[in-house]
Amino acid sequence: MRTGEPLPAVEEVLAALATGLWHWDTAAGQVIVDAEAARLLGLPDEPAVLTEAQVRARLHPVDWNEITGVIQLAVAEGTLAEVRIRIMDETGRVLRVVRSRSKPAFDPQKKAYELIGTLQEVTEPAPGTPAGRSAVTGDWRRSREAFLLDAGRALAEARSTAEVLRVAAGLSMPGFSPDGLAVFGAEGDRLTIIGHHGQQPGDEGPFAQMALGTDYPAAEVVRTGRAVYLSTPEEYKARYPLTWPLAQRFNRRSWAFLPLTVGGRTMGTWMAAFTYPVAFTPDERSVLTTVARMLAQALSRAGAAETERELTDGLQRSMLPVLGPKIPGMSIAARYVPTGGGLQVGGDWYDMIPLPGDRFALVIGDVQGHDVRAAGLMGQLRTALRAYAAEGHRPDAVLSRASRFFHGITHTDDPGELRFATCLYIEVDPASGVVLSARAGHLDPAVRMPDGTVLHRPTAGGLPLGIDPDSDYPTTRLTLMPGETLLLCTDGLIETGGHDLDSGWARVRTIMESHEGNLDALADALVQAVHGPSSHHTTGPLTDRREDDIALVLLSRHPAGEDDSGAVRAPVRRSVLTVAQAEPERVATARQQLRELLHDWPSPDQVDSAVLLVSEMLTNVLVHTDADALLVAEVGGAPGERRIRVEVTDTSDDLPHRRRPGELASSGRGLVLMELLADNWGVAPRGEGKSIWCELGEKSGNGFGRGERSGDGFGRAEGSGDGELSFDEHLEDLES
Repeated sequence: MRTGEPLPAVEEVLAALATGLWHWDTAAGQVIVDAEAARLLGLPDEPAVLTEAQVRARLHPVDWNEITGVIQLAVAEGTLAEVRIRIMDETGRVLRVVRSRSKPAFDPQKKAYELIGTLQEVTEPAPGTPAGRSAVTGDWRRSREAFLLDAGRALAEARSTAEVLRVAAGLSMPGFSPDGLAVFGAEGDRLTIIGHHGQQPGDEGPFAQMALGTDYPAAEVVRTGRAVYLSTPEEYKARYPLTWPLAQRFNRRSWAFLPLTVGGRTMGTWMAAFTYPVAFTPDERSVLTTVARMLAQALSRAGAAETERELTDGLQRSMLPVLGPKIPGMSIAARYVPTGGGLQVGGDWYDMIPLPGDRFALVIGDVQGHDVRAAGLMGQLRTALRAYAAEGHRPDAVLSRASRFFHGITHTDDPGELRFATCLYIEVDPASGVVLSARAGHLDPAVRMPDGTVLHRPTAGGLPLGIDPDSDYPTTRLTLMPGETLLLCTDGLIETGGHDLDSGWARVRTIMESHEGNLDALADALVQAVHGPSSHHTTGPLTDRREDDIALVLLSRHPAGEDDSGAVRAPVRRSVLTVAQAEPERVATARQQLRELLHDWPSPDQVDSAVLLVSEMLTNVLVHTDADALLVAEVGGAPGERRIRVEVTDTSDDLPHRRRPGELASSGRGLVLMELLADNWGVAPRGEGKSIWCELGEKSGNGFGRGERSGDGFGRAEGSGDGELSFDEHLEDLES
C-alpha cells in the first residue's frame, strides 16, 4: 500500500484475516453474523440473522455454558470476554475450534447483554501448554471443576477465620497455584490485614492500617469492587508507582487482587501472588473469581460464628455465678452445659446466694425454651431470686414472690408467648447440715450417702413459677449428714439421649455410686455420661434424642472422720421423712425410699419385711393418733454384718397395746408383725411423745422368727418362729 492511499474497509481486512464479525443481543434473542462468521459456524458463507437456538445448536454444550460465565465475568471486571469454542456439525462431530473475542455490555433496565465481537479459527492446543488451559481442553476443565468442588467443600466446613485462612493457603489450583496469599479487610477508612500466608511474620506491617485512598491495588479493589490483575512487575510499577517499592521486595512476578463480596457489599480483598508469570486468561480469572466468592462466604460465616461465640461466652459468663469462698465443712461443684446448636445459652441456671449468719442458699432452675428470650428471662428471674433471698425471706416466701414476679414479666394475651420456669431453692446451714427446701415444679434432689448409695429426697412442691401468681410452696426440712453429697440438677442431665425419668435416674445413679474421685471429678463424670462418648452406648428407650441444657450443683458435707477411740467410723446410710396427718400418700413414698436404701441388701425377704413394718408403723400413727410421724431409717455396720434400724416418732403419749384380732378384723396385728418379722423391736417413751423401732440384721437369713423385744415396758420374749418360714407363709399363718 502506497502512502496517501485510503485504508481498506474493515470488512475487507477481517475477510483477509479469515475473521468473522458477529453481534449478539440477548434481549431480542438474535445473533447477526457476517459471511465469514457464518462459515466458521458451519453455515452457508453469507450474512445471516440467527436465533440463539440456531447458534447454540452449532456449539459444544459445555462451551455454551462456558460463554455465559465468561461474559458475566467480563462485565463485572470491565474487560474483554475471550473464550475458545468447539463448532459441531449436525452429527455432533467437532468441525473446528474458534476463538471468540467480544466486548459485552449489560443493560440493567432490560436485564440483558449485548455483545459485538469476532470469531477466528485456531489450532487445537497441546495439553499442558498455557493455551491448553482453556475452556476447550477437557482435562483442564475436569481438573478445574474437581478443584472447585473440593475447595467449596473445605471452605464450607471451616468454622473459624483461622480455619478459612488455612484452607485458602492449602488450595492447589489447576495449572497455576499462588505461593503468597493475603486477605485484607476494611474498618472505617482503613485497610486491615485479616491473615496472610507465604510471607514472614511482620511483613504485613507496612500494609496494616493503610488508608483506603492509598494508591494500592487492595485498597482500589475495596473502593471500586473490581478485580485488579497484574501480569508483570512492569505493569505493577506502571499502575501503582507509589506502592510498588512495598511489593518489590517479595520477588513476585504476577498478582491478582479480587474483591471479597457478600450480599453486594465488598468486605475486603483477596490477594494471590505468583513467583512466575501468569497471563490471567479468562479461565484463570474465572477460577480465581469463583474461589474469591467462596472465600468471602466462608469468611462471612466464620466471622458471624465467632461473633456469636463471643456474645455467647460473654452472656454466659455474666449470667453464671462464681461459687464464692470456701464453706467450712462443705464443698461445692457446679457445671453448666448449653445445648448443641444455635445460641449456646439457654434457660437453665444455677446460683449461690450468701445469707446472714454463715448460711447460704443454692438455686437451680430452668426457664422454658432454648432461645435468647429464655436466656433473658433467666437473667431477670435469677436477679429477682437473689433480691428476695437477700431480704431474709424463707424458701417458701422466696419462691412465692419469684412466681408473682415471673408471672408479671411473662403474662401476655398470646398463648404462644407464655413462659414458665421450674426452680429448686434450698437454704443450707453448714454447721448443722440442716437444709430447708422449696420446690416449684422442679426435679427432687438426690443424696449420695457415705457408702455410695444414692437416694431420692422427696420434697414438697408447688406449680412452676409464673403459672399462678398466688401459688404456695411448702418447705421441706432435711439434714445432710457428714460424708453425704446432695445433687441438684435440671432435666437435661436426666433426659438427654432419649431417656425418661426412670432410665435417666438409673444412669445418673450408676455414675454417682461407682465414682471414687473428688467432687469436681464427679461433676465432670456426670456431664461426660450425657455428652461424652459413653453416652452413645446408654441411649434411653425414647425415640426423641434431642439434647437439652444441663445445669447441676453438687453440695458435699465433709466426713466426720474418726471416733474417740481413733477407729474410722463405718459409713451409715440414713433416710429421714416426715408424714403429716394430711399427707397419707407419703406412706408410699416412705416405702419406696426404704427400698432404695436397701437396694443392695442380700435378702429380698428381709427387704419386704422392712417395707411392711415401715408401712405398719406409719399407718398406726396416722390412724390411732392426731400427730404427724417422723421416720428415720438407718443402715450401718461392716459388710456382711449390717443392720437396718427403722424408727418412727410421734408426739402422742398413747402407747401401742397387744391385741387379739378376730378373723375378720382390719387392724390389731401390728405388734404381732413386729414379733414375727423383726430381730429386735421396742417402744421408747420420749419427753413428749414416743418412738417405736425395729431392727433386722444382715446375718439373720430371711429375718423371720428371731425377734426380741427390748426391756422398754413390754418385757423380753423370744419370737415364736424358727426363721425358716417364708414371708407369704407367715402372712397366711397370721390370717388363720
